[in-house]
Amino acid sequence: MEDKVNNSYDSSAIQVLEGLEAVRKRPGMYIGSTSSKGLHHLVWEIVDNAIDEALAGYCTHIEVTINKDNSITVKDDGRGIPVDIHPKTGKSTVETVYTVLHAGGKFGGGGYKVSGGLHGVGASVVNALSDWLEVKVYKNGKVYYQRYQTGGHPVEDLKVIDSCDVNRTGTTVTFKPDDQIFTETTVYDYDVLKTRLRELAFLNRGLRITLYDDREEPKKDTFCYEGGIREYVEMLNKSKTPIHNTIIDVTGVMDDISLEVALQYNESYNSSIYSFVNNITTPEGGTHEEGVRRALTRVLNKYAVANNYLKDKDSPLTGDDVKEGLTMIISIKHPNPQFEGQTKTKLGNSEVRGIADKIFSEAFERFLLEHPDEAKIIVEKAIVASRARVAAKKAREITRRKGDLDITNFYGKLSDCKSKDASISEIFLVEGDSAGGSAIKGRDSMTQAILPLRGKILNVEKARLDRALSNEEIRTIITAFGTGIGEEFDLSKLRYNKIIIMTDADVDGSHIRVLLLTLFYRFFKPIVEAGHVYAAQPPLFVIKHGKTIKYVLNEQERDEYLKTLAPNTKYEIARMKGLGEMDAEELNETTMDINKRVLRQITIDDAVAADEVFSQLMGEEVAPRREFIENNATYVGNLDI
Repeated sequence: MEDKVNNSYDSSAIQVLEGLEAVRKRPGMYIGSTSSKGLHHLVWEIVDNAIDEALAGYCTHIEVTINKDNSITVKDDGRGIPVDIHPKTGKSTVETVYTVLHAGGKFGGGGYKVSGGLHGVGASVVNALSDWLEVKVYKNGKVYYQRYQTGGHPVEDLKVIDSCDVNRTGTTVTFKPDDQIFTETTVYDYDVLKTRLRELAFLNRGLRITLYDDREEPKKDTFCYEGGIREYVEMLNKSKTPIHNTIIDVTGVMDDISLEVALQYNESYNSSIYSFVNNITTPEGGTHEEGVRRALTRVLNKYAVANNYLKDKDSPLTGDDVKEGLTMIISIKHPNPQFEGQTKTKLGNSEVRGIADKIFSEAFERFLLEHPDEAKIIVEKAIVASRARVAAKKAREITRRKGDLDITNFYGKLSDCKSKDASISEIFLVEGDSAGGSAIKGRDSMTQAILPLRGKILNVEKARLDRALSNEEIRTIITAFGTGIGEEFDLSKLRYNKIIIMTDADVDGSHIRVLLLTLFYRFFKPIVEAGHVYAAQPPLFVIKHGKTIKYVLNEQERDEYLKTLAPNTKYEIARMKGLGEMDAEELNETTMDINKRVLRQITIDDAVAADEVFSQLMGEEVAPRREFIENNATYVGNLDI
């Protein structure tokens, strides 16, 4: 008879986690994960506290330093955390902030009118997940200090360790992440920190943020933008060709809610619209974005009709028409934002929609009236986009799947898998008919579908939707995926759990891979965000010794493997053939067998940075592309987007 679980469900079965133990027990609940992303999240929590001081009007300079031992120091010149005894805890307010969850100045009482750190858990969570943390507060002509160890335990009470200029105020925090929590890595990525800190500087006009790296190769970057998000748009459009000179900059305040919008149109056919609430990115938009976009469409339609660009018989411009080629940043500061879900990805405050609409529409309408030449350029681009949309609608009809027989025989290309269970099915996009033939013979036909690609697909960064949909290869891909595109896109209809790009490890193969990633990023971005896109990693060398055959991905792996062989071992090294030259057995053995292959998942950790990379690499402008290649030449073949 099986042993049963103890049925005595009484008080002894209820576990009480004291202090910060809950954070260490379930760190993912507080910082998302304990991967590299969670590691960097610790920095954002402390920086957000300094940013809140800037939003309150007290902090002008934030310094972030990666120290030699990979600890982090965040220094600000804000008011400094209060040092008096907190009435509820009986401890110093500094210790309360760093050891008690949900203790902070963001819950009322006049500490902060607007705040990005909404839940007041930032400082204490960082403390809980650190091997040690030290805080210094400059206040009242004194330097106050406290140290915490092993998950947030105070070594001693807050004490005065020095004196300082009576006018100096601020907080300096240094912490070292606990490698018992962050088992994957505790090494900080300078570029990840740089990208986010630059973004924060754009979003907080005039705030100076300096990043230092004191490790083996010292680095320093300082960001300060008096133009705020207007300069953000200018940077995003650097690798594109603007169609009008003026970056439209809108600011306004209503009911204690402040709105900033900056926008400029360019010659591309894709939009780059990013929205923020209290410096928090809202990738799913929300009421602030809805209000601005609604006003943009209405005002442009009104102007187009009033100036006879649109006739009575013409259909009105849609939201898709007016966003073609648009780069826009929307940033609001709200005293009490309500987000949909714990991930803070979408703003839900209903009152913001009308406020954003009113502030933006009045300013944008005034701009169009005062700049008729630029207004004409913007309206005409939207009208051309409208005509292309009608053409694209007709082309889209071809890509709609009507049944299994239609898709299986679509252009005679797709060799579908037998399984209809998307969770176990995968599709290989294979470079060339020859490799496609071998892949079809070497696959597991139950779960693996093969779609050979003939040559290089259209660069959608330089093509409008109607032209893209007239491209046979792109129509085939859209039909095979089953999700549709644009307004019809439905991720739940994706027919494959893994979409695997399989190209040669040469320049042409890399180009095809980038073209496909550009297509996915522009047309199927949710598929990439959900982690369904992979790049196959065919081996570069095969090493034979005795009866052993070892495939290795690159020179480094080859050299590492050779070091493991016994002295005087005779071996042969051969460079692998291209995919098209492999027979079915070789292709299965090296690249397709789920038990032996190596796949690299394609991720989008930062949508703005990814957008910038695609614009630089695939856009019309040559100079940004050359600059990107020169700066990243050493990373070719190992670039996650």
